[in-house]
Amino acid sequence: MAAAITGGCLCGACRYATDAAPINIRACHCRLCQKATGAPLYARVLVPLDAVRIEGPVGWHHSSAALRRGFCTACGTTLFSERASANVIGLAIGSLDEPERYPPTEHIWTSSGLSWLTSADDLPHYPEGPPA
Repeated sequence: MAAAITGGCLCGACRYATDAAPINIRACHCRLCQKATGAPLYARVLVPLDAVRIEGPVGWHHSSAALRRGFCTACGTTLFSERASANVIGLAIGSLDEPERYPPTEHIWTSSGLSWLTSADDLPHYPEGPPA
């Protein structure tokens, strides 16, 4: 069994946990992720949606037809990016209890990346989504 992945919001009202192994771990630089998180990129751990237990006052917003984003309604912390049609949910790395355990393995949508943010890693960078 994989080690538990746990996390929550800034105020502690929302918590989540899963025993699932990550499907992938990515840093997305697209404009939707920038707007949704208020940050230059959105780093997340992707896991099966049906393997995550969520507690607390989570609000949801559809940022596109296929993707909805979850946040704490008490403090506003970005927590999730859910694609129900694929049974996956992204757990915001900044909301993890142990974020150092989950470094991204690639950068996606770098064509939308901010010019003043440069990467010091040797990870793959894709101008749009990763190869199929």
